[in-house]
Amino acid sequence: QLNASDDRGIDIVRGPILSFASTRTIFKKGFKLVILDEADAMTQDAQNALRRVIEKFTENTRFCLICNYLSKIIPALQSRCTRFRFGPLTPELMVPRLQHVIQEEGVDVTEDGMKALVTLSSGDMRRALNILQSTSMAFGKVTEENVYTCTGHPLKSDIANILDWMLNQDFSTAYRKIMELKTLKGLALQDILTEIHLFVHRGGRRVWLQVIPERPNFPLALTECFLLSTVDFPPSIRIQLLIKLADIEYRLAAGTSEKIQLSSLIAAFQVTRDLVVAEA
Repeated sequence: QLNASDDRGIDIVRGPILSFASTRTIFKKGFKLVILDEADAMTQDAQNALRRVIEKFTENTRFCLICNYLSKIIPALQSRCTRFRFGPLTPELMVPRLQHVIQEEGVDVTEDGMKALVTLSSGDMRRALNILQSTSMAFGKVTEENVYTCTGHPLKSDIANILDWMLNQDFSTAYRKIMELKTLKGLALQDILTEIHLFVHRGGRRVWLQVIPERPNFPLALTECFLLSTVDFPPSIRIQLLIKLADIEYRLAAGTSEKIQLSSLIAAFQVTRDLVVAEA
């Protein structure tokens, strides 16, 4: 078995792998097994050399190539293998295993903490266990707030506040408050943008929106006795807003200033707000 930390260049393929694959087991039936982890990191030359080894010694040796990106495996190797794709795990599969670990380790986890673990791990069991362990060691109790704080992910309440400020405050106030929150919580604009996109695109998050004193008839603002489950923009306006969010994400990925892109984000929401008011 060779993993990503081992040297797996063409010399290793022609040397140890070739000598291992070419010898038969004398007294035992069955096959030898060669496992190459992170095979997509192997060089083109090494993969071409491996192609011939797989072809020649298929009678007594089986090869298992594990990779993240299938496109980085040469077509000649792909045609000699059977592909098995492993997708992200569903919450129904993750939760029982997490509960088993929690019970065995005696970790104090709340119900909302469990939901946060499953949400943030996105189907990656290893990531879920790492978050569970680091949160437990850092805070003692695994709650939703502690999980989000430990991973540096913005809290749902913070995203709700940011959205509230962008829609209900003037530009300068919204910019100042969001900058203060970013500095206080150490939030990245990329994470904020991702959460806001989910909010606008799918809805399903709950947030308080205050009544705007100077705009009592503003359709997005509700009194404190109501909860807003989704920001209900008209389709044409929502499309324009999503295009703006996509542009901001692209510019962030190119390494631009977060302050300027935050200004652009607030501006996009305030223009959207004015369009909704104009349509109403």
